Amino acid sequence: MFGNKFLLLIGHKKNDIQNRLINLLHKISIMEKSIKGTRTEQNLLKSFAGESQARSRYTFFASVAKKEGYEQIAGVFMETAEQEKEHAKRFFKFLEGGMVEITASYPAGVIGTTAENLAAAAAGENEEWAELYPEFAKIAEEEGFPAIAVAFKMIAKVEAEHENRYRKLLNNVETGTVFEKAEAILWQCRNCGFVFEGKKAPVNCPACAHPQAYFEPMKQNY
Repeated sequence: MFGNKFLLLIGHKKNDIQNRLINLLHKISIMEKSIKGTRTEQNLLKSFAGESQARSRYTFFASVAKKEGYEQIAGVFMETAEQEKEHAKRFFKFLEGGMVEITASYPAGVIGTTAENLAAAAAGENEEWAELYPEFAKIAEEEGFPAIAVAFKMIAKVEAEHENRYRKLLNNVETGTVFEKAEAILWQCRNCGFVFEGKKAPVNCPACAHPQAYFEPMKQNY
């Protein structure tokens, strides 16, 4: 028991040190040299544009998921869209104003089915965390912008989690396990909070009468 408490204490201290480091680097960024005319300025604007577009795409995808009866997936798309907005804001705040011309490629795809949209979203997240942001972080370090480099690295970690979640949801859609599992689990209605235990979510919520689309595996993260 004491060992677990000791490890927990270490974990808290580690997180505290990491937060202090991020705050320190943010303060340093204010005193850093100007980014005007640098590759990092270009990369920040490219990233801002990419995150902003991702936010819009995810809201479009959420509407499709809702129409197809996937309330949980629609919710995930909307939640991720809000997180992408915060990423965009982070990058935007590093910029120093004026007009900046960039050359970049962005997805010009169509709005597909929920399965197609999940696959496209996962691919986009993968490109960000596996290719773009590590490269942008490296360039920022080379140009003398450590705080910006850290921002790229930390946001890349979030994008990796986004990809992982999208791929799990895609697997559920493709295998027909969005509302039915191999073993009994706790299902919760997203509308009223009713909890049901079983392999399959109810056709309608016994409490609020909302359709099966509103049920999702109950999250216990507290």
